[in-house]
Amino acid sequence: MRYVAIGDSFTEGLGDELSDGTTRGWADLVAAGLAAANDQPVQYANLAIRGRLLEPIVTEQLDRALALSPAPTMITLNGGGNDMLRPGADMARLNALTEDAVRRCVAAGVRLVLLSGGDPSARLPFGTVMRRRGLALTAATADLAARHGLEFIDVFNDVEIRREQYWSDDRLHLNSAGHRRVASLVLDGLGYATEAHVVDPAPVGRRSLLAEARYYRQFVAPWVQRRLRGRSSGDGRTAKYPDWAPVQPA
Repeated sequence: MRYVAIGDSFTEGLGDELSDGTTRGWADLVAAGLAAANDQPVQYANLAIRGRLLEPIVTEQLDRALALSPAPTMITLNGGGNDMLRPGADMARLNALTEDAVRRCVAAGVRLVLLSGGDPSARLPFGTVMRRRGLALTAATADLAARHGLEFIDVFNDVEIRREQYWSDDRLHLNSAGHRRVASLVLDGLGYATEAHVVDPAPVGRRSLLAEARYYRQFVAPWVQRRLRGRSSGDGRTAKYPDWAPVQPA
């Protein structure tokens, strides 16, 4: 199996940092799970870069994925989360971009697996807008997958992962527990029976006004400043695994 993951910070693995500072994430865990389940090495590439909009994912990243030699046998695709954070997001355009990527993979004979990201909207500023857009994009992607006979992993409608215990301090990216849950959902959706990862259901206390002010200063204000400057958190970054890397069975 030769597996390529394309996408943004969700697929890059932001929020699941190891002790040595490297970023892991659900796609890395899926590659390891596939190697273990099949008891043979998996060739793995991860072209995802944080901050990327859907268009460069389904053009630049998909171009590089399909150009790998030897060719990939499976690609996972998630994108659109950063687009939904922009004012005036065009959901019909996002659907059209995804459908074009589907057609390209089908024509290339590559198995494409579509994913929706988790739903962080309950704790985000303007979360109701993001949730409405996320539901629309998820429904359209599910319909697209059904029409083309593709696997679709619906993380957005997974109620469990909406709990605060699965999210990083920035409230936008999953933490290690969140990435582990996504990996288990993907592996199970691919036909490898996997028990969904669940964290301790302990209640979460209410945040103080001071904690909220700190959150806006530390996370929201820098995001707004990048938007005003036309910058992205992924500017200057390259893919963490741009070519085939062997993942050995554990």
